[in-house]
Formats: sequence, C-alpha cells, structure tokens
Amino acid sequence: MGNGMPIAAVFSGTVAGTVGLEEELLLVDRGTWLPVAAADVLEDIRDPRIKQELPACQVEIATTVHTDPSVAVEELHRCRGLIAAACGPGVAMIAAPVHPLVDGPVELSGTARSAGLDRRYREIIQRQLVSSLQVHLAFGDADCTLAVYHALRDVLPELAALAAGAPFAAGRDTGLCSVRPVISGQLPRQGVPPIIPSWEQFAEDLEWAVGGGAVTDPSEWWWELRPHIQFGTLELRVLDVPATTERAGAIVRFVYALAARLADLHQLGELPPPAPSWRIAENRWAALRDGVRGQLLDLRTGAARPTRRRLYDLIDAAEAYALGGLDDVRALVEHPPVDHLRRLGPRRVAPWLAEVFNG
Repeated sequence: MGNGMPIAAVFSGTVAGTVGLEEELLLVDRGTWLPVAAADVLEDIRDPRIKQELPACQVEIATTVHTDPSVAVEELHRCRGLIAAACGPGVAMIAAPVHPLVDGPVELSGTARSAGLDRRYREIIQRQLVSSLQVHLAFGDADCTLAVYHALRDVLPELAALAAGAPFAAGRDTGLCSVRPVISGQLPRQGVPPIIPSWEQFAEDLEWAVGGGAVTDPSEWWWELRPHIQFGTLELRVLDVPATTERAGAIVRFVYALAARLADLHQLGELPPPAPSWRIAENRWAALRDGVRGQLLDLRTGAARPTRRRLYDLIDAAEAYALGGLDDVRALVEHPPVDHLRRLGPRRVAPWLAEVFNG
C-alpha cells in the first residue's frame, strides 16, 4: 500500500454507474423483543449474501452489483424475505439502527475477527449494536471517485438527517433523531472522514495505520464515507437502516442520482474544494439532534438554512438523474419516519418493526 498507483487502479477498474447494497439487521425474541443469537436462522438459510455480523444477534445482507439501484433494492427485499421465512414462530428480524431497549454490552459472534476486535477494543466493541444501510458506488475513474468522495462529504449531514430513525436507546428517548452515530463514536475512526489529498497519501495513511498495528486491515476505517479498496467503490455508511425496503429504495435511488450528478459536475470542473472536516461535523451534530426539522450552516458562508430546504434543493438537482422521479424522497422529508417512532414509544418500536420488516 506504499504506492498510491495500485489503489488508484482499483478505483479506475470498476464499471461506472454500478451500485451494491449492504444492510444490517437484528434478530429478536417475540416474547421479550430483546436480541437473540442468529446462528440457527443463518444455518437454515445458507445464502452467501446473508451472513453473521459482529454481534451474535446481527445479520448482514450484501447484494450483488447492479446498474439499476431499483434492482439492487429488489434483491435486498428478496433477501429479507429469505430471512423472514427462516425465522421460527418465536423470533423475528427487524431493521433497527439501534435496539430501542438494549442497555449495555451484547454477546459477540464466535468468529476469529470478533475475538480479535474484542481484545483490542474491549467492552466498547460489545456495545456496537448499531445497524446501517451502506451504499457502494462505482465511478470507473480514480480521479472522479476522489472528487465525488469530497463532494459527498459535504452532504453527509443532509443524508444523516434524511435517514435518521433511532431516537431511543436503553428504553428511553435520547432527545436525538439518531443516537446511532453517538454509540458508534465510542470507537475510533468514526463520523466525518478526512480530506484525502491524493491516492498516494491515502495509501501512505493506510500503511501507517496497518503497519503500526493501529488497525488490522482497512475495514477498520469506520468513517461514514470511505473508499473501499477491495471493491473500488465509495461506501456511504451514514444512513440509518430504514424500517422497510420501500424506504430504502427511495433513499438509495436518491443517493445514486446525487452521486451521478456530482460525477458530471466533476467532469465539468464545477465541484468546490473540500470543506474543513470540523464544519461538516458541526452540521452532522445538528442533523443527529434535529433531523430534517433543524438547520444546517452553509459550509462556506456560515449562513443557516432549514435542513428541509437544503434537502429539497439536493433532490431537485438530482431528479434528472433518477428514473421515476424522487417524490418518495420528498415524502420522507415532509413526513420523517422518526416522528412515527416517537409516537410509538420505545417499547412498541420492535413489534412494529417486525410487522413491517418485509414491506
């Protein structure tokens, strides 16, 4: 990893416009609605797209690569169906960014990776029962990938506000629209990712961290957006996992269209220089606290604008790149899912998530 050219070649070797999805899900007991180990359910499925995650109760779906984001979401929906069919009468799978009732550490899966992370991060890793929707975007060009990386950094707070759906933890309202990043933030290399001056510098930074033993491999760069050196994609990790694949579909089509627009702006030389990380982080905190109902600061001028207005502007700009329009995304902005969760209260969230899981 000492030479940036091999890494750059990975990002230039992808097929532009392709997309893949990952989402994390939790298995719960229908009697208590608390998490239970998922190993038996996975044993019945035996599908390479569906695998054990770090917590024993958590499962991850990873779709194949698609040129149409809607087809990727359809695959996600089918995989959810496979999981639902494998659940016995006493358990259910839910899409919860944070389990609303859990307080304290949870059991980890019995993998060598889990054991290694447990040794290094201790009880903190046992508290990472958090679930996101991850979108992998390919651009077929290393320079374009790096440019879009910096442009997407700027709008991570808007995307976090749009997807925010985790107001509860430990059976109480945290006062936030999403507490998931606060829990994740107990680990290093979280939140707003750093500016990457070049692929050469990126390679040097990875070598520094891995070579010195700070991380075992680049997968421990847990930023909310990261270049994925195995797939040659940008991996967007800022999104709370949506309750349904219908909502996931709206968000994924928007992200895909937004990225396509940013790639075009790069080709036209119209993307601004990277913004300072601390300014994005300031907006990110406001997004986690207030969701779409708050305000975000312009990263250059500091002028405050309603988060809803900023999202509507992004949606309007991206719409030309989205097949079928983005009215379903506007509906999420107008009627944020977190409002419904708060009306339910923490003890009714998991039963509702189980009810709508395959929707």
